[in-house]
Amino acid sequence: MRLLSFQADSAEQFGAIIDGRVVSLSERMPEYATLNHVLAAGALVRAQDIAASSSADYGLKDIRYRPPVTNPGKIICIRDNFAPSDDADAEQPEESGADAHPRVHLRTRESLVGHLEPILKPPETNEFDYAGEIALIIGRVGRRIPRADALAHVAGITLMNEGCAQDWMGPGRRHVAQGANFERSGSMGPWLVTADEYSLDAPLHLVTRVNGDVRQDDETSRLRFPFDYLVSYLSTFLRLQPGDVIATGTPGGSGAQLDPARFLTADDRIEVEVPEVGVLENKVQLETLEAD
Repeated sequence: MRLLSFQADSAEQFGAIIDGRVVSLSERMPEYATLNHVLAAGALVRAQDIAASSSADYGLKDIRYRPPVTNPGKIICIRDNFAPSDDADAEQPEESGADAHPRVHLRTRESLVGHLEPILKPPETNEFDYAGEIALIIGRVGRRIPRADALAHVAGITLMNEGCAQDWMGPGRRHVAQGANFERSGSMGPWLVTADEYSLDAPLHLVTRVNGDVRQDDETSRLRFPFDYLVSYLSTFLRLQPGDVIATGTPGGSGAQLDPARFLTADDRIEVEVPEVGVLENKVQLETLEAD
């Protein structure tokens, strides 16, 4: 099932997509303020059952999309997780040395918008870039989760465009947090897809397009650190909570990696697609300077 957070009738709501229309679960589950609260209460199956037996309340054109979970406690991003395109096989987590473990940084929830909302190019950067990713949304609390149990802690998957200011990351990308956290510079959505609609044991095909031009095209079979490993590894030092997000890495083909480099500017349209999820689409808007 596809679950989402949205605004309609001037109210923030959560719901489900049924036959291409939106069922408001906020009206039918008033004890939960957000989809985050549904996950925290372990009420995901109940939400799915209610949605399946309800009539629709809105068309997709009647809503404004929010990130599927609107108030995640943690947004954990994995760097350099796809094997280089000229490698025949993805490297495995058992490798030794400095790259034996994933490279991790965090994003703030204020840095992300929902599907079809504009993402903002900050005036401070001339190297505004895209990064299509698959994101896991945690559904069960866990610490030191065995790898064999890891996927049972995932409520569903969604898509992310981890927009960033490359020139703020510095030489060797030593300052990733700065470049990755400009307000409204990235996006997440359109919805959370629950495990009845995909299998994390099978490869997922990820494509990113800019103005219709394919820039990134790869499969999760080439992840250096697979989904189950990431959940288990991160839970070693973080207590994963319902609603936490793990962005699992972006394939090669970002604007900075092209020759010549091709960065985003006003009105560029970015689409991140995985067939089992759908398409996350946003256009670039120039952020105007404001004084506090």
